[in-house]
Amino acid sequence: MFGFLYKTKLRKDDLKGIAKLMYQDVSEDAWDKENLTKGNLDFTVESIRYIDLYAKRLMNTVIGTELLNKHFDNFVNRIGAYIGEVIKNNIKQDFYWYEFESVYHYSSKLDGVYNRGSYSVLYSKKRDIVILPLVMVSQFLEGNAPYPNILNYVEEMIKQNS
Repeated sequence: MFGFLYKTKLRKDDLKGIAKLMYQDVSEDAWDKENLTKGNLDFTVESIRYIDLYAKRLMNTVIGTELLNKHFDNFVNRIGAYIGEVIKNNIKQDFYWYEFESVYHYSSKLDGVYNRGSYSVLYSKKRDIVILPLVMVSQFLEGNAPYPNILNYVEEMIKQNS
């Protein structure tokens, strides 16, 4: 009778600060220092090319795979937050970061979606649309993504949701 009283509240999660770590907290690696800069990572679609190169270096170098094995979730959070911010900035609609679990219990859009980590999602409450950049980055870094690169994913999400 009073089911509406029990509807789950959405819990926001601001990942912009985590996204900025892509250029604020860079390793001592020469390539990272030269390429992962605030000037290159300016939250534009073009900046995703640097993210793609970075992800491929992580996946295809000995040091990169060691780092991925040790800090997988940190890489997923940083890269996913960055690409999510790029998507959000280019869609220019009511997408905000929310905790996965709160959206899962609020909307049927995540029925059947398995969230391996405690990843956040971009969600439009008005349009009931969910975008999963952290989940896609996790799949990509594991070699299981449905996209050949991160740029394709970002462009597709912007196109579908603008």
